[in-house]
Amino acid sequence: MLNNTEERCGLLEDEDDEDVMESVPERGPVVASVGPPRAIDSAAKPVLADGRPPSPPHPPSDVVTSPVSKWSIVSVIILTFINLLNYMDRYSIAGVLTDLQAFYGIQDTLAGLISTTFIVSYMCLSPVFGYLGDRYNRKIIMSVGIFIWSSVTLASSFVSSNYFSVFVVLRMLVGIGEASYSTIAPTIIADLFSGTRRTKALSVFYFAIPVGSGLGYICGSSVAEYAGNWQWALRVTPVFGIASSILILFLVREPVRGASDHASNLRATSWAEDIRYLLMHKSFMLSSLGVTCVAFVSGALALWAPKYIIYSILVSDPSKSEQDIDASVSMTFGAITCLAGFLGVVLGYVSASKLRHYTGKADPFVCAFGLLSSAPFLFFSLFLSRYNKNVTWVLIFVGETLLFLNWNIVADMLLYLVIPTRRSSAEAIQILLSHLLGDAGSPFLVGAISDKVRSQYNSNDPIVQYLGLEYALYMTTFICVLGGGFFLFCAIFIEEDRAKTIQMENEAMDEQPFINQEVFEDNSNVNPLPNSVSSECI
Repeated sequence: MLNNTEERCGLLEDEDDEDVMESVPERGPVVASVGPPRAIDSAAKPVLADGRPPSPPHPPSDVVTSPVSKWSIVSVIILTFINLLNYMDRYSIAGVLTDLQAFYGIQDTLAGLISTTFIVSYMCLSPVFGYLGDRYNRKIIMSVGIFIWSSVTLASSFVSSNYFSVFVVLRMLVGIGEASYSTIAPTIIADLFSGTRRTKALSVFYFAIPVGSGLGYICGSSVAEYAGNWQWALRVTPVFGIASSILILFLVREPVRGASDHASNLRATSWAEDIRYLLMHKSFMLSSLGVTCVAFVSGALALWAPKYIIYSILVSDPSKSEQDIDASVSMTFGAITCLAGFLGVVLGYVSASKLRHYTGKADPFVCAFGLLSSAPFLFFSLFLSRYNKNVTWVLIFVGETLLFLNWNIVADMLLYLVIPTRRSSAEAIQILLSHLLGDAGSPFLVGAISDKVRSQYNSNDPIVQYLGLEYALYMTTFICVLGGGFFLFCAIFIEEDRAKTIQMENEAMDEQPFINQEVFEDNSNVNPLPNSVSSECI
């Protein structure tokens, strides 16, 4: 039984928190459980590699040891809101793609180049910000990056029709700001929370990806239609982005790296050593390849699926024009993406949480299931699109829901598989890989294949445009199957790799006493427990 002091120190959770009660890991170097592991015998006594017992008491990172401070909650809210703006801005272009193509007089290949150039800059700069994020003040880096991204987005809306190349360059510069944010924000959340609280916080944060993507379509097309000018679609998010860059400086707290895992004694190593460690990390690399397949599919669908649906409607009903249905299709696709994203993230979190009680391979299994099962739905949504629009929308919804199962799970996997001082670099490498081989090329590749098919018919008839995109988009179903295979291979190694990470964190923990206190690098220490209770926990 736990004594009264242990109860007061927060080592015993509420009965209704099943994830925590059933997820107490053994803090020893030989632990092989993943995520919140199953309960163990409380009498077990962990030892270090050299046989020495650790300096007691070090509470495990998967057990919540203190109430969440208001600053942690505020930080997550602000970071989630910015992530929402991030993806709204990214997909506003897709919501007004038809008008943009008409304005600049470009075909599908050059339209795909807009997305590709942005992704190229985004992925190339991610390692730079990953290096900086592991060593310097993260909220200042994010604030500056968000300000740059918002400013160039606003500037791109004023480029005239004769300067398409300038528009492409400005969209490329947007990648600077987004790279600074995407590589760093998840690591701050990881250092604010641990265990099941971290998983829940990341679920909230990653809701913004599909929801923001859907809102990008909806807001982009709606604002353009209301204003009578597609450029206004790019003038909404910059205002909120600039305001958010200020909020980060004053309201987001900079936690000590590794604080939530009680491994703040870990010190940053050389960048070359970090990269070598990550490239040799089997579970990290395989899960990153799985995410790459998700990025390839989602990138291709995000830009071209609305356009494909428009062509299919024109084939089945020649009396309609592209301008008549463009806005309604973008809004419908955006609404479906929002709902599918919300449902997918929830189902992914719940499925992984339940399955973790039975196997340490739960996370890669759920990700593999999502990708493998989404393939047939995406295939038949393409095949049946010209015959029944309602069935097509339903198939797209189910396919996207299954595709989105993995968003927060993959992020959580990265954070518990990589030690705190290498997490920003890991985020950067994963972003670089997933975009280099994923959505950096897929929009351009789909556009190029579409144009190639159309050139053989030498016609701009809707049926030719429809068939060109259909043949190009079929490749996404094969990539879904490939991604599922990567996650299944990841399941082979994940428990062993998680055990190695826990051992490294335990060795760092043994070098310091645990103090039940949230520590922030910006001198805003928060002690949410009374001093009398905290002193008993030391």
